[in-house]
Amino acid sequence: MFQLGKTIVSEDVIDKDFVCNLSACKGACCVDGDAGAPLEKDEMTILEDIYPKVKPFLRKEGIEAIEKQGVYITTEDGDLETPLINGADCAYVIFDENKVALCAIEEAYNQGEISWKKPLSCHLYPVRVKDYSEFSAVNYHKWQVCDDACILGKELQIPIYKFVKEALIRKFGEDWYSELEKVAQASNR
Repeated sequence: MFQLGKTIVSEDVIDKDFVCNLSACKGACCVDGDAGAPLEKDEMTILEDIYPKVKPFLRKEGIEAIEKQGVYITTEDGDLETPLINGADCAYVIFDENKVALCAIEEAYNQGEISWKKPLSCHLYPVRVKDYSEFSAVNYHKWQVCDDACILGKELQIPIYKFVKEALIRKFGEDWYSELEKVAQASNR
């Protein structure tokens, strides 16, 4: 691990390779697991504001889950997450003609209906950020459903930090990312 400003960054973020391979995994990260996507506090209001424009892109089951649970939920631990459909799929998940899971929020963004791409935690994945009072921990979340993404990343020689560049800049800013690049270059990445 190394420190950049008020962040502690796992070496895996620069050492490991990763490129999402949706044709292989079919977007399993959005439908597997037992929790919704982590949300930041300011994303609650954003989700409330954009829901009317995202709703036409949602599946019937997603609309039902959101209208029953809300556009976000608060867990027993006080964490904010996207709601789930029957404890599985993220309520914002839609599927393309090849049964690949996509994000209705991102689809609304891609079609120019909204100006917010998607929750930051989704944009950052496979990087997970845990905020503490004095610093933020920036870690690689290794998950078996992403094995094909690791293989593709290795073939293309794209380290995680480059794959999620836009999201890291969104979270920490251009200057922070420039410093991360310097650390990566010093380790030949």
